[in-house]
Amino acid sequence: MPIYHKLGKIPPKRHTQFRKADGGLYYEQLFGTIGFDGMSSLLYQVHRPTMVKEIFSETDISPKIAVAKSMQARLLKGFEIDPQDDFLQSRTPLLVNSDIHIGLAAPKQSLRSYFYKNADADELLFIHRGKGTLRTQLGNIPFEYGDYLLIPRGMIYQIDFDGEDNRLLYAESFHPIYTPKRYRNWFGQLLEHSPFCERDYKLPQDLETYDEKGDFVIKIKKQGMLYEMLYPTHPFDVVGWDGYNFPYGFSIHNFEPITGRVHQPPPVHQTFETKAFVVCSFCPRLYDYHPQSIPAPYNHSNIDSDEMLYYVDGDFMSRNNIEQGHITLHPAGIPHGPAPGAYERSIGQTKTEELAVMIDTFRPLSITEAALKIDDGKYYKSWLE
Repeated sequence: MPIYHKLGKIPPKRHTQFRKADGGLYYEQLFGTIGFDGMSSLLYQVHRPTMVKEIFSETDISPKIAVAKSMQARLLKGFEIDPQDDFLQSRTPLLVNSDIHIGLAAPKQSLRSYFYKNADADELLFIHRGKGTLRTQLGNIPFEYGDYLLIPRGMIYQIDFDGEDNRLLYAESFHPIYTPKRYRNWFGQLLEHSPFCERDYKLPQDLETYDEKGDFVIKIKKQGMLYEMLYPTHPFDVVGWDGYNFPYGFSIHNFEPITGRVHQPPPVHQTFETKAFVVCSFCPRLYDYHPQSIPAPYNHSNIDSDEMLYYVDGDFMSRNNIEQGHITLHPAGIPHGPAPGAYERSIGQTKTEELAVMIDTFRPLSITEAALKIDDGKYYKSWLE
């Protein structure tokens, strides 16, 4: 996250004495990435962050792979994922490889009975339905429909929902998630041609600081296992912090589409990137304005990447019979393009109201057992005349 932010009380000089009102010391913690070379923040905590009281259990939650290798285009009916009360139990991995796990969640209740930390992966949550507050050890972020929430690995958090009707697309990335490199200068500032800027970020605010001792359950995900640990102090005991490594939000509605006289390729929609995949936002926009333009995308062979599209809202002009919450998967190695009739009917259209999230991975995705249960089984034939 190439922007500096701070909350709460911090000393004027790092790695120096920072004392409480009673004369005791606050405990400094470097919350860093890529050894000591990546983004980091310095946290100042009431209690030692290293204390663990008990380790209760460890549970294997690795995705159950049904199809490890596939060349079949698929359509998954995402809203057929049943809602569940618990936030973690509702998370259903669908498409996975060694770089990323992509899934859906429909939690009905707020995460309040325990705290959660993903020790392996940056998490990107996309809010399709629902609103509430992401509560973290570095501050809170209100969220609503259309928000991306980027939670760095190792971040302890809870999540509050205002109601029971919640639908989330999530991605767990085993590589750091950044904004696109071509939209940043050498200092990390977003450039003038970027489709969004730093003003659009939802930064952590309202730092909650608890000086409490007791029994606090933290569930930690690492290497496909979920560990349940008991901490003797409240995990949200940070009195202040500063740095570059922290959660933030960004609304898809603040993405400003790049358009042209002829059809623009998918990279113009890019919102996030890693070395293993990219995330793109397809937003309402004006169509191409060349007098002979064909607004629908041309057929293309994604030889090097699997393409996953999650349909959020509007009429996705290049497909037929697509509904909210549907996921399409176009695997590498075979061409794909507009559905029959879409190419022709796009001519003369001036705009689209579509809203979708695309994730292109550079390694093939495997299909989980849960994904097969919501697969329509016939999407690969949808291009037949």
